[in-house]
Amino acid sequence: MSTWPDRRILDLFNIALPILQSPMAGASGSAMAIAVAKAGGLASLPCAMLSLEQIRAEVALIRQQSKAPLNLNFFCHQTPAADPEREARWKQSLEHYYLELGADFDAPTPVSVRAPFDEANCALVEELKPEVVSFHFGLPAQGLLDRVKATGAKVISSATTVQEAVWLEQHGCDAIIAMGYEAGGHRGIFLGESLDTQIGTLALVPQIADAVRVPVIAAGGIGDARGVAAAFVLGASAVQIGTAYLFCAEANVSAPHHQALRSAQASDTALTNLFTGRPARGIVNRVMREQGPISAIAPAFPLAGGALLPLRAKAEPQGNGDFMNLWAGQAVGLKHELAAEELTRQLAAQALAKLTGK
Repeated sequence: MSTWPDRRILDLFNIALPILQSPMAGASGSAMAIAVAKAGGLASLPCAMLSLEQIRAEVALIRQQSKAPLNLNFFCHQTPAADPEREARWKQSLEHYYLELGADFDAPTPVSVRAPFDEANCALVEELKPEVVSFHFGLPAQGLLDRVKATGAKVISSATTVQEAVWLEQHGCDAIIAMGYEAGGHRGIFLGESLDTQIGTLALVPQIADAVRVPVIAAGGIGDARGVAAAFVLGASAVQIGTAYLFCAEANVSAPHHQALRSAQASDTALTNLFTGRPARGIVNRVMREQGPISAIAPAFPLAGGALLPLRAKAEPQGNGDFMNLWAGQAVGLKHELAAEELTRQLAAQALAKLTGK
């Protein structure tokens, strides 16, 4: 029987296949996690947009269906100070859309919520004891991180540069996600703000693999078995897959997002900060084209999204995705119609065949 050329992630997480399901906030939940766990990959639950009660309930559903290892994912951003002037300028730039759609411009701006990892989340991790805890935008305060590690959980986080990878290893990560420029959703960038110097997966993975001792997980632009096999050749011990899982029936995507995914090509995605205040890759829509994908006046993460919520509320029920995030990576053109469990097994089997010649 053929074996993987690098078993470090398999042994670290006690999983059968080196496929990690990306924790996609708002788009993946217990159904996706259960399917990936059954296949032998690492199931993930995104927690940044869930209440403590919702996290607890989702984990209970997953544990009822699978005893396989589970990854709980959290954001590590700092809650920004209020900036009423900037928020007002940002909303003013959108006023013509309010008029067009009949949204109430003078109503209080809704709050776009993505909660950072805090004391309450940490206590919940201590209660639920997931096998893996992953973070985005760096790591939490050392005291909280120490408590997470004391539960026995393995800790991983995303690096978009070699410097970030080294920092993560020095601060206690058991493995590092090398997040290439191609990846969908929020960039994991945390040691700087420049997008001009962000690195593609093909160049990033081997440099991070050379710079750290812990195993590396490749992410970004990997949508089929060829990408999985290439990641191993580059020095990764596993891959994290996001966009490919959005095509699965288990994904929680809206009708406009569903349609955009199936019509988009790789060149139809761009990095934008309009929807949250942090750069994230998604399918280009009307507001990105007309406002420009990156706005200097968009409020800090996660506040930018609030002013767009009334516009989304008007447009989305009509099947219109012009004012909502349509997260997707550059592998969006590698389309399929597989269930998540079947996709996980197929990716692994075909990649292993390519790597072993069997």
